[in-house]
Amino acid sequence: MRTHYCNEIDETFIDKKIKVCGWVNKVRDHGGVIFIDLRDIKGLLQLVVNPDSKNVFNIAESIRNEFIISIEGIPRKRPEGSENEKICSGKVEVVVSEISILSKAETPPFQFEDNVNEDIRLKYRVHDLKNRKMQENLITRGRVVTLIRNYLEKNEFLEIETPILTKATPEGARDYLVPSRVNQGSFFALPQSPQLFKQMLMMAGYEKYYQIAKCFRDEDLRADRQPEFTQLDIEMSFVNQEDIIILIEKLFYTIFDKILDIKINLPILRISYEESMERFGTDRPDLRIPFELCTISNIVKDCGFKVFSKPAKEQNHKVSALCIPSAANLSRKDIDEYTDFAISKGSQGLAYIKCNDISDLEKGLQSPILKFIDIKIIKKILSKVGAKNGDIIFFSAGPSDIANNILGGLREKIANDKNLLSKSWEFIWITDFPMFERDQESKKLKCLHHPFTMPNIKSNKDIQDKSEEILSYSYDLVLNGTELGGGSIRVNDKDTQNEIFKALGLNDNEVEEKFGFFINALKYGCPPHGGIAFGLDRIIMLITESKSIRDVIAFPKTQTASCSLTDAPSVINKDQVNELGIKINNKDKK
Repeated sequence: MRTHYCNEIDETFIDKKIKVCGWVNKVRDHGGVIFIDLRDIKGLLQLVVNPDSKNVFNIAESIRNEFIISIEGIPRKRPEGSENEKICSGKVEVVVSEISILSKAETPPFQFEDNVNEDIRLKYRVHDLKNRKMQENLITRGRVVTLIRNYLEKNEFLEIETPILTKATPEGARDYLVPSRVNQGSFFALPQSPQLFKQMLMMAGYEKYYQIAKCFRDEDLRADRQPEFTQLDIEMSFVNQEDIIILIEKLFYTIFDKILDIKINLPILRISYEESMERFGTDRPDLRIPFELCTISNIVKDCGFKVFSKPAKEQNHKVSALCIPSAANLSRKDIDEYTDFAISKGSQGLAYIKCNDISDLEKGLQSPILKFIDIKIIKKILSKVGAKNGDIIFFSAGPSDIANNILGGLREKIANDKNLLSKSWEFIWITDFPMFERDQESKKLKCLHHPFTMPNIKSNKDIQDKSEEILSYSYDLVLNGTELGGGSIRVNDKDTQNEIFKALGLNDNEVEEKFGFFINALKYGCPPHGGIAFGLDRIIMLITESKSIRDVIAFPKTQTASCSLTDAPSVINKDQVNELGIKINNKDKK
């Protein structure tokens, strides 16, 4: 039905007969001559319909936006001054000799250039997907997936699919459960990740595995989360952490080179989890922000200001400072807003010092806390944080995790509010995560990554004796403050694995019930192995500079984990309920 795509028609086709087809983007009637902007998956082309061909002209008069048509015609050069340099076909137009309407369309629910509420966009997703920006996003997504597959296949990886209907295992989020009709009263779970299956593939001798895997997590949604998402999943045998990091760095070098024509600097910077928390207050630091946190506990531990001196002396507590360059002109309203932000993160307030003139410590500084702190200590603080005239310093004091969360969040908020981010792509590896952390509510240990991560220990005895001190062989890749993915070297010894389960409070029966199939497989030998997984949706979101992963997924869910297009999830009929052997609680009719 076509000889060419719209974007292929340029001056080399002048006076040559062509056939194109696509969607009508816009129709304009200019005093008896009809102009049609035709759109296909690759671009736009301007058509001209003259009144001298009555049949063709009559058909053109009936055409409306989003009709699907095919035409034959002869390209000619556009009149001088009417060229469109923004599109490939912008120097020509096609004089139509034949036209066919392939499909009529009702008036679209919205125009692409309209500022449309996202709920409406998702309800009419098929129309929304015609938008050029959405098409570019999904085309980029397809290109990235192809690059990934080609790169990994060149490195001798096998793409192997793992089950979607599987067993519920505790991996941090709620499982989506699927009732079994055949085994009534039992449930499958949709996988949160292929973690255990890919490790068992390593046990089975498939030394290099990858998968573009669908994963499911029943958790609260954010801009970069969906109940179902796509994961690039990789696992390798007989490797160490360095091997995996080098493989991934070259992969991202390839993606950014081919997709964005950007050559990222290798090797990518690496810092430990501890250093990241100390400098940035987070394990996903945004290096585009040109200022960092600074711990001042040693300076203020003996000062007269108890808000600082008390936490400065306590274990697992700290006092941190954040110096914002050239921000002393922040208004009272700004400071009140940032104080409210700090309180929402667990602070009692937000101390600050405005540095109007640091050469005059008596009159050149402005802060409610100055009267409580000796001038010599103030001088040391200014020196430690590198303060200059025009800067403002914010402080946080208390438990280390809360202090980090407050100033780490404030660092990002101020940088975004005041447009202080550099226009660059900043990758960083975060390594050496703690193996365990203490849950704030239950006070039980939980794994910072997952329980199949190899701890950095001298003997298994350390898992119980030094559980909150030991680190793990783990690594996350962060880009512009967004965690792209993470991985680790895995446990390949059943005794070590059982000690980790024990540290997490699982008894033998619970381990057998939840992980028995995995431990039994581990008994028969397992090579040293490790891997990594990336959120593909997040990668595409960043590359296309989209605001949400919903803009890079063809048919996403809403913030309420539902589909506006299909009205899923939906009620099932009584026969289906009875077949599954389950009962529906109808107390809440709404």
